Formats: sequence, structure tokens, C-alpha cells
Amino acid sequence: MGVLDKIERGVESAVNNAFSLGGRGDIKPVELATRLRREMDDRAAVVGQARTVAPNEYILEMASADLDQIEAWGADTLAQELAGNLTEYAATQHYAFAGPVSVQFHENVSQAPGRFAVTSASVRGAVAPATAATQDRHPLLDIDGQRYLLTGAVTVIGRDASADIVVDDPGVSRRHLEIRATPDGVVATDLGSTNGLYVEGHRVPAATLLDGNTLTIGRTRIMFWSGNAPTTEDW
Repeated sequence: MGVLDKIERGVESAVNNAFSLGGRGDIKPVELATRLRREMDDRAAVVGQARTVAPNEYILEMASADLDQIEAWGADTLAQELAGNLTEYAATQHYAFAGPVSVQFHENVSQAPGRFAVTSASVRGAVAPATAATQDRHPLLDIDGQRYLLTGAVTVIGRDASADIVVDDPGVSRRHLEIRATPDGVVATDLGSTNGLYVEGHRVPAATLLDGNTLTIGRTRIMFWSGNAPTTEDW
């Protein structure tokens, strides 16, 4: 199965399982996924040896009626699914990102019904999805199998939507943990959480992290790598 087939199947499955498509259906989720992928390819830029950076923020502009249909499907869920498929596609194309991947839907009253426009930008954030093509030696976290590059000086982890990395775990506080890059190393600090921070099984208020350390917050396990050495064969 090709990458586009996987994108189509993933988006259609998410929408069909979660929502009743019904109605006019002038704009199909698969069309959005395909156009976003093309925008990523068109805007990807070579910035160094064996390093190509793709946009990480995407805006889909469409007519009011089409935006209403997107809202009826569930705009947030569809945006997350599209962003996830873009991240997967970027890995197959060996693209890197400057920040987290996001997709937004905007109204454009001048847009004809059934048609949409895409704009994109590379915007640096505190974290970015880790792909096999990433060459930067930023610190890296693996949180329950999801990998993040720490591209900013300070990264906050917690349940709150304002956190740089949002963890869906009732045992994690809204703003539970801060990870800060300093000249003397990467420091993890408990932000006054209810259940505390554990590093290698020991509860600590703060700790300077070493390559391969395991952190635990609530029921969530976090693996840390300093970024000075590859973490997998294809990293």
C-alpha cells in the first residue's frame, strides 16, 4: 500500500468511524489530506546537508458552508488526524520540522463552495516531532512510544492544553514537569505536582538528566536522550 493510500484510509477511517458524513460532502477529507501533502512537498526546503525542513503549521481556508460541514464532522478530531498523517508522511520523505505539526480550518468568504486554499509556514516551537531524518542533536523524549525533539530552552509537560507536550493521564497534573536545557545539562523539575516526579524510580524535586534516564509522572513513562548520540539505528 502506498503512502497516499495509507493517508486516505487513515483519514477516511477516522471520519467514517467517528462521524456521519451525510449532507453535500462537497469537500472530502481525503481531498484535504492529499492537498496538505502536496503543500508539504512544494514548501519543503533543503537547509543543510541531508536535511530538508517541511512546514509544520497549515491553514485550510474554505467557504462558510464547507466550514460548517467540517464543524459538523468534528473539526478538532479531523485536524488532529490530518496533522498525524502529515507527520507520518514526512517520515517517509525524510523531512524534519521546526515545531509541532498543526492543521487549522479558517473561513474565507471569497472562496467558492466546494473549493479550498492551503497556506503553510515553518514556526519554531518548544518541541517538534522526531523523524528518522532529523539531524539536529536536540534532547529527545520518548513518551509512551511518541518521540519529541526538545527544540526550545524550556519544555512543560502536563495535562493542560497550554503545555508544550500534553499527556492524557489522570495522574499527571495540569502543569506537571519542566525540562530546561542549561549550559550544565538538561534539568527536569517537578512543578509542584500532586503525584511528583520520579527519576530512575526515586522521587525527586529536580534532577540533571543523563542519557537513557527514565522519568515517571503519574502512570506515564518518559525516556530521555541527551541528543549527543543516536537513539536508534535509523536516527
